[in-house]
Amino acid sequence: MITFVLIAIAAILVTIGLVWLIDKYVPLKVKPVITIVLWVLIAYLGYATFMSVYNPILFKQVKEKRYAKVIEKLVDIRDSELAYNEVNGHFTDSFDSLVNFIETGKFAIIERRDSTIVDEELTKLYRGVEMKKDIRIIDTLGFVSVKDSLFKTSDRYKTMMNVPFAKEGTTFKLEAGKLGEEGEEIAVFEASILKSEVLHDQEKDFIILENQAVSVEEIKGNTIRVGSMNEVKTNGNWPKVYDTKK
Repeated sequence: MITFVLIAIAAILVTIGLVWLIDKYVPLKVKPVITIVLWVLIAYLGYATFMSVYNPILFKQVKEKRYAKVIEKLVDIRDSELAYNEVNGHFTDSFDSLVNFIETGKFAIIERRDSTIVDEELTKLYRGVEMKKDIRIIDTLGFVSVKDSLFKTSDRYKTMMNVPFAKEGTTFKLEAGKLGEEGEEIAVFEASILKSEVLHDQEKDFIILENQAVSVEEIKGNTIRVGSMNEVKTNGNWPKVYDTKK
């Protein structure tokens, strides 16, 4: 990109020099035609130089706007998965199951309180001397709808699987499973989409560069994701600036 800009600037300067030489040495009859052609060439090179700088700016604006909308969807998926795991003890890799859970699932409203009771075993051990132990009592006070808790009156959860700005019918990839040794397994999930799917109608060269992003202010790699199938985490791979925008 920088090389092109330098070449274009050099070409403009050379062309201006040619205009000057023509104006000084070329016969009057031929001069107007050549001069007009050269000035058109200068205008074209100037425009091309400007766009070579401006197009990356436009691309950055487009990608940030699209990424922000994609991340909003991923946050909804994450919140829904966390609720699903809280109630069912595992995550799901099915959007149908997730939507159905949101519509029908309920959270238990519980109250935790500490109490003291007689420790029968210790009392026997100390030959009738009353020994006590502390316990925590959990009471279920009622239930509340998952949908009301997460989405209130919105029904956006019904379309959270659809990727904004991607080709029609494109959905997020949703995976679920467990990590760790048997008996100590921890549930994990991951929802993701390739950047190229979100930017499918943009210039290919820009997409290639975007897939190689490593800056802390950018989404690294070629994928936008939340959660992970390789480690226990539920955060996304985007920088905090997108959370601020949301």
